[in-house]
This record gives sequence, C-alpha cells and structure tokens, in this order.
Amino acid sequence: MFKEYFKFVRFLKPHSGLLGLAVFFMAVSSVFDWVSIAMIVPASDKILNNGKIIFPVSLPSSAGAVVAYFNSLKQTELLKMLIIFVPVLFLLKGVFNFLYSYYMSLIGQLCIRDIRFLLYEKIQGLSLDYFSKKRAGELISRITNDVKVVENALSYGVTDLVYQSFLVGIFTCTIFYIHWKLALSALVMIPLVVLPIVKVGRVLRKISRHSQEKMADINSLLVETISGIRIVKAFSMEHHEIERFRVHNQSYFKLAMRATKRMLLLSPATEFVGVLLGIFVLAWVGQDVIDGKISFGVFGLFLGSLFSLIRPLKKLSQVNSLNQQAVAASERIYEVLDTQPTVLEKANAIRDFPFKEKIVVENVWFNYGELPVLKGLNIEVKKGRMVAVVGPSGSGKSTLLDLVCRFYDPVRGRILLDDLDVKEASIVSLRKLIGIVTQETILFNDTIQGNIAYGKPGASRQEIEAAAAMAYADDFIKRLPRGYDTLIGDRGTKLSGGERQRIAIARALLKNPPILILDEATSQLDTESERIVQEALNKLIEGRTVLAVAHRLSTIKNAHKIIVLENGTIAEQGSHDELFAGNGVYRRLCMSQHLQV
Repeated sequence: MFKEYFKFVRFLKPHSGLLGLAVFFMAVSSVFDWVSIAMIVPASDKILNNGKIIFPVSLPSSAGAVVAYFNSLKQTELLKMLIIFVPVLFLLKGVFNFLYSYYMSLIGQLCIRDIRFLLYEKIQGLSLDYFSKKRAGELISRITNDVKVVENALSYGVTDLVYQSFLVGIFTCTIFYIHWKLALSALVMIPLVVLPIVKVGRVLRKISRHSQEKMADINSLLVETISGIRIVKAFSMEHHEIERFRVHNQSYFKLAMRATKRMLLLSPATEFVGVLLGIFVLAWVGQDVIDGKISFGVFGLFLGSLFSLIRPLKKLSQVNSLNQQAVAASERIYEVLDTQPTVLEKANAIRDFPFKEKIVVENVWFNYGELPVLKGLNIEVKKGRMVAVVGPSGSGKSTLLDLVCRFYDPVRGRILLDDLDVKEASIVSLRKLIGIVTQETILFNDTIQGNIAYGKPGASRQEIEAAAAMAYADDFIKRLPRGYDTLIGDRGTKLSGGERQRIAIARALLKNPPILILDEATSQLDTESERIVQEALNKLIEGRTVLAVAHRLSTIKNAHKIIVLENGTIAEQGSHDELFAGNGVYRRLCMSQHLQV
C-alpha cells in the first residue's frame, strides 16, 4: 500500500516549494485551532466562575508564569483582554486557513495539469500497435476520470493528512500533559476507530478500481456511438445502444453506492467511539473537578482536546478512503506512463538526411501477434517512380505502407531509404520526407485553412490557397460562407467525402514531400468525386516517389510497376500490360472489376 501511495504522491515533487509553504501555513493554523480551544480555561475558571486555574500537574516556568498572571487578574480585566484577543485570534486563524487552502488547491490543480500533460504526451509518443489494443474511450477516461480521482487525493487528501495530523499531535500532547494516565486509557479505544478504517479502505480500493474501469467502458461506448451515430440510426439501433448504456450506467451506479455506503458508515462509527470516550473521561475525572483537584476550565480543555481528536480522526478516515481510490486510479495512470513504445528512436539517430535514389524493402517479415502478415518481401521503388501494391483483402498491403512510414518495425528484414536503414533515422526526419493520403480521411474540427496547413503550420495564406487550387478544392472552398475560415466540424462532417479527400490532398501538396503514400485514396468515392480527386492526385504525384495501395485497379493502370501480394508474399509484379497478359492473380482481379487493357 505505502509503495503505491508514495508512487502517486511523487506527482507533488515538482511543487515541493509550494507544498512546504502550505505545510507551514497549516502548522500555524493548527496552533490557532488549539489556542481557540484553550480559551475555555480562562473564560470558564476566571471570567465565569471567578476561581483559579488549577492544573493537576506542574507546568513549565513559562506556562506557569502565564497561568499565574491570569490568576492575578480581575474578572473584568481578563474579560477586556479576551474581547480584544479573540477576534484577532479568529481573524489570523481565518487568514492562515485561507492561505493553506488556496496553496493546496493550487498544488492540486498544478498536479492534474502535469499528469494530464504527461499522459497526453505519452499517448502521442506510443506506437500504433498500442492503440490497436486500447479503446479510445478507455484512454480518455485515464486523462479525465482517473486524473480527477488523483487530484482529490493530492489536494484535499494531502491537506487533511497533514493538517489533521498536526491537530492530532497538538491535542494528543495536550491531554497527555494534563492527565497522562487518563489519556493513555482513553487512547486504548482508538483501535476501535482505526481497524474499521483500514478494513473499509481495502474494500474501497477494490471497488474504486472496478468503478474506474466501468467509467472507461462508459466513455468507450460514448465515443463509439457518437462517432458512429449515422450507422446507429441507419440500422435503427438507438434502443439497443440505449440499453447498452443503461447497463453500464447502472453498474457504475451500484459500484459508486457501494463505495459511498462504506465511507458514510465510518462517520457514525467514529462518533459513537467519541461518545464512549466522553463518558469514560467524565466517570474518571468528574469527582476530581468536584473536589477542586482540577479546575473546571482545565477539565474542559482536556475534554475539548479529546473530543477534538475525533474530528481529525474522522477526516483521516476519509483521507484513507480517498487514498485507496487514488491508488487504484494511479495504477491505471502508470499503466500508460510506464508503457514503452515498440518503435524506438536511437539516441544518436540521423537527422535531416536527403532522399536521393530509392526505397528498398529488404527481406521484410511482419506479424500481428502470432499471425504472420508479411513473409520475406523484397521491393525496390526508384526515386520519381510510382509503384502500386494490389491484392486481396488481408494480404498485407496497408501493413507494408505502415512499415515504410515506420509506424511499425519489421520482425525481420529492413526498410532502407537509399542505403540508410530507417531505424537509424530520426522518426521526425523520416516522416518529413513522407506525405500520406489515406482511405479514411482524417480531418480536425478546425478551419479549412488550419486543416490544409496541418503539416506546415507556418504556411502563408497564399501557399494554402495555391495547394487548394492544385487539389481542385479552391472552387468549393470559396463558395462556403466563410471560405478558408469555415469550421468543418468533427472529422469534417460538414463536407462531402470528395471535398474532405481534396482537403487531405491539399494538405499533402502543401507539405510538398518527396515520397508519397496513397492508401486506397479514392475507394470510398462516387464516380464523379473519384474523377475530380484522381485529377488532384495526378497533380500530387507529379515528380514524386509514390507507393500506392488501390482496390480500384483503374487508378493505378499507369503505375511504373505493380506488385501483387497474396498471403503476405509477392505473387507477381510488373506493369499493367505485362500482368494482364498473364493468367495470375492480377488478371483475375482485373476481370472481377471488368477492367481491360
């Protein structure tokens, strides 16, 4: 438990200076809390009863001098002093309460800012294979829900842990000093409070982890159904999805109530122990007060300090509950932070290298888990040439493109740019050389200008418009109410498929890469949109080295070389005319699409 607790408390380390200042303010505030209760002694013994302050033990010289001074004062003199002192005391107490509360809230917000940034930065740095194993909603839950749980522990939990510990220390010292035998006997009952706290804390940690996982399920369901709302409605599956959400939501509700019930049970339990303590003390010391062996005010200070221990103990029980939940959330956060990308960049990676001659795929093997996808591929793409990759679904076409971009690394073999293994190159430098246009057009909820300039953030408006014109997008953009400043909605939903694809082509044109990857860039378009987009692609291809995957074979008839993959191996390769003249896989694919020479 302690190992896991200190693991998430490490998030406080960058803000240790602020934490130290907050702890100082807590210490001062806790002293003011004790002084405000200690006012019971002069108020009860001198002002209300006109008696003497009597402690059952000898006091240190300084404390004894203060008590002697109070005993020497008249009632009215001490009353005037308290009338001035008490407001000042509570004013200062309020100031220091504000200061430590503010700084601890600040520390909590700084920590969640840091954790969210670390998580997002880590997620951006992970390899693509990680995202094939994790749901988007689950990762969103780590950044939102789990981080919020940790924030509660780091902000309110640490505040109460430190502040209430100060109070426990001060009030415990007070009761032991006044009557150590009675204090020792009374504190024997403390395990009655501590043991339920520990037991409930263990249960809460388990419940909390389950509830955080259930919240991840809810987030995943939301992401899937909202992003896929067209399909949900097209198949009239609204009630099915509502029922799925109801089940997950109900499960989360039950877990939350299980946790709430256990947390709330702690409060009356500790309160009952407090009542037992009070009766125990009254039975022991009540007669001493009557006999004058201890003044009523000092007895009130003892009893007040003892009862004041109950509140911080209750708070500490809640801290334990918060910490147990935070430890569960922290484990899920560290699952992400401790994950290592499978595609790693070497410390001395080569940067800003030129591309001069060719791309070489040399004896490349690749698996998804235990499933072999590519088996010993050897391909050469010369600079300025277009090589198309075709084949049945599942033959490894898109995987090959991913390897060239180094989204994955081969299990065996190498990908070379000229004579440079891409593993020796800086990932950023490698991808600067490559432009990608994919089957699924990914656009962002930004302006058209922002989406085109995504690969070249500093581009001028003139460059953006020139790229759009080359992609045959300028005309439809200018017809929009705000032109290039039009917000296109989530994933570009305000645009048609052809318009989105032309924006993606303009984005690649503006980047102006020497190598171009086309992954079925026109497969989802209607005939007219395909014609326009194909014209834009022809502009994009000019003068570049192109590696293209296509289902519609009509789009790659003019490729310099066509490679046919089947079951992860090269079945045949050559020009369109050469392959069509044979009687292999390519000819069968052409005939299935009614494509002739």
